Amino acid sequence: MTVAEYSSKTGPYFEEVKKAFEAANPGIKLNFEVVPWDVLLQKLTTDISAGTNADLSIIGTRWLIDFVQQGIAEPLDGYMDDSFKGRFIETFLSPSVLEGKTYGLPIAASARAMYYNKELLEKAGVTNPPANWDEVKAAAEKIKALGGENYGFGLQGKEIETDVYYYYAMWSQGAEILNKDGTSGLSTPGALEAAKLYKSMIDGGLTQPGVTSYAREDVQNLFKQGKVGMMITAPFLSNQIKEEAPNLKYGVTAIPAGPTGARGTYGVTDSVIMFQNSKNKEEAWKVLDFLFQTEWRAKFTQGEGFLPVNKEEAKMDYYVNNADLAAFTALLPDARFAPIIPGWEEIADITSNAMQSIYLGQGEPEAVLKEAAAKADAILKK
Repeated sequence: MTVAEYSSKTGPYFEEVKKAFEAANPGIKLNFEVVPWDVLLQKLTTDISAGTNADLSIIGTRWLIDFVQQGIAEPLDGYMDDSFKGRFIETFLSPSVLEGKTYGLPIAASARAMYYNKELLEKAGVTNPPANWDEVKAAAEKIKALGGENYGFGLQGKEIETDVYYYYAMWSQGAEILNKDGTSGLSTPGALEAAKLYKSMIDGGLTQPGVTSYAREDVQNLFKQGKVGMMITAPFLSNQIKEEAPNLKYGVTAIPAGPTGARGTYGVTDSVIMFQNSKNKEEAWKVLDFLFQTEWRAKFTQGEGFLPVNKEEAKMDYYVNNADLAAFTALLPDARFAPIIPGWEEIADITSNAMQSIYLGQGEPEAVLKEAAAKADAILKK
């Protein structure tokens, strides 16, 4: 099994699963390899081409349509009964269902919300967490006025989810990734307003300097160091704060709204798939059945800081009484998932590159977005 590395806890968790699974299933050996996310897709592509892929793998659900169209992913419906399917919260299972067939199971699920540093906002004279972008900018101005290494808004500018950080602003301005006619939404008025919003914050010194040098983890580190007033990220930051910055006073609130009150969060699932060329499909299914028992789901989800995908797991006190996670689950009705379309990763890269150009001042937002939309449309027409 190929396993995506979420944190330093991922390997030890799967080692524990391996021991328990092999004890419960004599004669079956479970081998796994932990692979960093930034090289996972390339590794899978190489292994599949060479015919050396594992029986199972964790993937980004957004990759699934390409795997299905290439005949790589095995449909799982023939292995599942109603009882098994009934374990899942439908919101998180449905992204892995294509043309009525289930090709993956949600191993990890999350949404995005805005974290804020209570102490920094208080020092700046901000009593309530900002609810819209105007309030975010006003609060960031006050944090900037404190001087020193205090940054109002942490803005991601490189690596995975650089495009997603832009979508938060896009959605709040009424724009969508794809228009209703299936074309790119990057050249719409709302998309332009979103780009101008972030660029104005950079130019006004309301973000950390050198935005395009900061990946998601880098911005999170600034937040944990108490240097950032606000940033948008996933629930796993809460676990990191508890372990690495236990004295940091923080809160979690909704992603800022736009001028009409519109907002959207990014819903994310990662899936486990079985490969069609697997020579051990019955054994591989037993691994999946084991992994998605409530006990093992809870250990993984709580350890990594994700949202529950299992209905019984969601009823546990850990989730019911967790204020941070409650803030994320409250946003799920506004969640958008990455479009399940061919070429999505390429389109996401185009968006990320466009935003980097805008952040660096290498082109006017309108022209950069128009060019990016044309590139995206060329892919969408294939």
